[in-house]
Amino acid sequence: MSVLTRQILDQYDPLKGEMVQVLDPQGACDEALRPDLSDEEIKKLYRQMVFSRLVDRKAFSLQRQGRIGTYAQFEGQEAAQIGSAYALRKEDWVVPSYRDAAAMLMHGFPLAKLFTYLMGSEEGNRIPEDVRCLPFAIVVGAQPMHAVGLAWAAKIRRECSVALVYFGDGATSEGDVHEAMNFASVFQVPCIFFCQNNQFAISMPRSRQSATRTLAERAIGYGMPGVVVDGNDLLAVFAATKEAVERARAGEGPAMIEALTYRLGAHTTADDPTRYRDDAEVAEWRRKDPIERVRRYLEARGLWTQEWEEALRKEANAEVEAAVETAEKLPPPEPDDIFRYMFHELTPQLREQSRMLREALRHEQG
Repeated sequence: MSVLTRQILDQYDPLKGEMVQVLDPQGACDEALRPDLSDEEIKKLYRQMVFSRLVDRKAFSLQRQGRIGTYAQFEGQEAAQIGSAYALRKEDWVVPSYRDAAAMLMHGFPLAKLFTYLMGSEEGNRIPEDVRCLPFAIVVGAQPMHAVGLAWAAKIRRECSVALVYFGDGATSEGDVHEAMNFASVFQVPCIFFCQNNQFAISMPRSRQSATRTLAERAIGYGMPGVVVDGNDLLAVFAATKEAVERARAGEGPAMIEALTYRLGAHTTADDPTRYRDDAEVAEWRRKDPIERVRRYLEARGLWTQEWEEALRKEANAEVEAAVETAEKLPPPEPDDIFRYMFHELTPQLREQSRMLREALRHEQG
């Protein structure tokens, strides 16, 4: 066993409902828990949070204009994704769900690739070799199995890489997540299970999914540490994830982090959240906005000005618009791409479906 300082994983008990918080909603900081981040690093992360929200809102706008397909917003979850991804090294893996673009961008995924993917092209899933991200996982709860496989491979090869897998509270009801966590703990692989508890699995509230006080306490049953963090607190998320990553890298196996946060938008652009939650609840969570929390912290330390904010937003907006332009200039995807990347050799059923699609398109074109 290594002699790691575990002021979070060892001292916060999910069975008691304890939650790690470093920055409160007003931006006040608990200096005893403040992670070792410089002022410049925190400003960099703040800029990345603002940038990610601009990306998210641009994608929503593009969907409403009919320029991309169905989209899953992550507004409100920027601290959870960016704080956790920043705890990784370049050689580590990010394994996302369908709502984790902010984490992927933080880990080096090109923004133009994101928009290319959203525009329906499989080219957007061709991830650069020097970026250790898996593609977006649409099937709920499937990706933890992939993350455990990556982590197990790293252990067998004696590599120092860690896999960080993202999933929502709804995914914890899936059998694949149980199997992944059990396997990871039995074989002590370097995998961090990062649950973004955004309170709803589409329209199903967290209270209807599990009778446990927290989701992180499930980790105890698998023989791994579990901790609940304020998912709207950038510093708490980074501190807990950094500790879990260092522990995994030292050969001490997996851990689970439950980040309590909130999905401010709809489940996807095909969803109407007003049917299952009220405006007062959303307003309450908006007062806990993760970006505003960091801004207040920086302002109190004399590190934020309105001029700096306007400059970074102007720069970020230009970067977003350039990425959209790049993606829209690419050739449109080929219809056969729907089938081409599913298997090395297509099954007879898929070959027949591909033939039928081509025939239907020829008929449509006259």
